Amino acid sequence: MARKSRREQITPELTPLIDVVFLLLIFFMVSSVFKKDELALLLNLPKTESGKTETVQKDYITIELSDGSIAFEGEKLAMEALSEKVTGLEKKTLINLRVDGSVKYDRLVKVLDLLQRNKLENLSLITIKKGEE
Repeated sequence: MARKSRREQITPELTPLIDVVFLLLIFFMVSSVFKKDELALLLNLPKTESGKTETVQKDYITIELSDGSIAFEGEKLAMEALSEKVTGLEKKTLINLRVDGSVKYDRLVKVLDLLQRNKLENLSLITIKKGEE
C-alpha cells in the first residue's frame, strides 16, 4: 500500500506585511510634516554669489514678502496688521526678511519704512547662494 502524501501549499501571511507597510506610510507622513519650517509663502528668493552664513539665533522674527501677500511668523496678514504686530517688538529683536525676487521695490520700501518707524534696525535679508538650491 502506497501512501500518498499531501503537501500543503505554503503561502506568505499578508496581514503582517500590510501592517508594516501602513506603519511605514504613517511614519513618513508624520516626519515630513515636522520637516517644514514656519514659512507661509512660497518665495523665489534672489540668488547671490557671496554672503555670510550666520549661526541661527533662537530669538528672531521672520517676515515674508511676496507680490500679493505678507506673512509674519508664518501667518498671512495685511499691511495694517503687520504694523500692529511689529509695534510691540524690542529694538534688539533680529528680523529675518524673506523677499520674493519679483517684488516691486516700492512694496519692499513700505515694509522697511514700517520697521524703521518702530526703531527695528537689526535686519537680515535672506537670500540663497547660487548652487545651494
